[in-house]
Amino acid sequence: MVCVCNATYCDTLDPLVLPAVGSYVKYESSKAGKRLERSEGRFQRKLCAPGSTEGGRDGMGWGGPCCNPPSRWAPLPADVVLTLDTTQRFQRVKGFGGSITDAAAINILSLPERAQDHLLRSYFSEEGLEYNLIRLPMASCDFSLHAYTYDDVPYDYELTHFSLRDEDTKLKVSSGREQASAMSKRPLSLYASPWTSPTWLKTSESYVGKGTLKGQAGDRYHKTWANYFIRFLDEYAKHNVMFWAVTAENEPTAGLINNYPFQCLGFTAEQQRDFIARDLGPALANSSHRHVQLIILDDNRLHLPHWAKVVLEDEKAARYVHGIGIHWYLDFIGPIQDTVLPTHELFPDYFILATEACIGAHFWERDVILGCWERGNQYSHSILMNLNHFVAGWTDWNLALDLEGGPNWVKNYVDSPVIVDGSEGIFYKQPMFYHMGHFSKFIPEGSQRVGLVASKESKKTALEYTAFLRPDGAVVVVVLNR
Repeated sequence: MVCVCNATYCDTLDPLVLPAVGSYVKYESSKAGKRLERSEGRFQRKLCAPGSTEGGRDGMGWGGPCCNPPSRWAPLPADVVLTLDTTQRFQRVKGFGGSITDAAAINILSLPERAQDHLLRSYFSEEGLEYNLIRLPMASCDFSLHAYTYDDVPYDYELTHFSLRDEDTKLKVSSGREQASAMSKRPLSLYASPWTSPTWLKTSESYVGKGTLKGQAGDRYHKTWANYFIRFLDEYAKHNVMFWAVTAENEPTAGLINNYPFQCLGFTAEQQRDFIARDLGPALANSSHRHVQLIILDDNRLHLPHWAKVVLEDEKAARYVHGIGIHWYLDFIGPIQDTVLPTHELFPDYFILATEACIGAHFWERDVILGCWERGNQYSHSILMNLNHFVAGWTDWNLALDLEGGPNWVKNYVDSPVIVDGSEGIFYKQPMFYHMGHFSKFIPEGSQRVGLVASKESKKTALEYTAFLRPDGAVVVVVLNR
């Protein structure tokens, strides 16, 4: 189940129009081939008892004096009733989106111009999924053609040789950010994450493998690394690209692993706390980027609540921090109720944001499986689980990859909601794409989660669901039947 898009054709959605009072609009995607298929109906004033044949059909209880018939007759699944409770209010939403890596930009730019336009519109415009979050790697990551940073001149503590690369100016800025902004009705929030510092700041003196910053927090190594963040924000600002947030480090625990295969920089929770308190926090606060928010962890939720406690129970560090980022790769060994939930309860004033997820990263998974419905299910299941446990949004990994699941300089191929075949000038929208849309298009930034209670557990099928009150006063309910 894929949609094939090229320079002349791509499926689109009509801009969302809110239904009249007493009516609803339904969007459905299915394994059988529905892709955000729209239909409308009217609410019944009262639920008919299952089995009542009065005016109904086949004893299923539509019609009769107590019911307004729906627009299309269908059996009433009275096995379970979901009741909305808007008096229960939970977290507000930051948003949904994906990442513009070097690889994503290379794939987007490999398409004919009209097809590029279709791809970006599919993600960012009103006729698409209306993403509002974009994550950008600071310099290279594994989804680059090679390893690099913005200052690979040894011992340049003043960062006089700091400069953006072609990968930034010719790929990431031009391919994604500018066009996405132009076609988006919603304000875009960009956030950046570094994978590695320049090698001359690291104990390993290498992009890869086990290694941390040399020295201690407060010294010239740490001050230089903090100033590198400021220079990054300065240089992007020259291209009119402003950031909502930065994360202190992508997967800080990766750099604590022997022989780690791609770019990393190790921090323990204590090291991250001290770096933020003494170096990165003050550098941001004393710069023209003091409005840029700071996100800690940006790693598997397994490290919660410990990581949050170490950093946020320290007053000096906590004053500079706004949120906590989580990745999904080890969710199966870190249940959400043991990790995210206690973190929210301990630190309710800090948002929790899912900052990276993709399928195909584990050695037992195939990299790309075109049209795989089950992978869409995995996305929706994760998003629902996160939203129902106080997470403020969910960011996919690469916006687009090739048929192999790359390019990736260490061959760490994975899957993506959009797969590009540059040689044919086409791209495929996968089930993961449509599953993302059930959240991103309908739950805009500022929406607030509200209560949604099931009458009983359905005997026929285990449904998963969530509900949000939008800023415009409409209510969105998302239901997944895996």
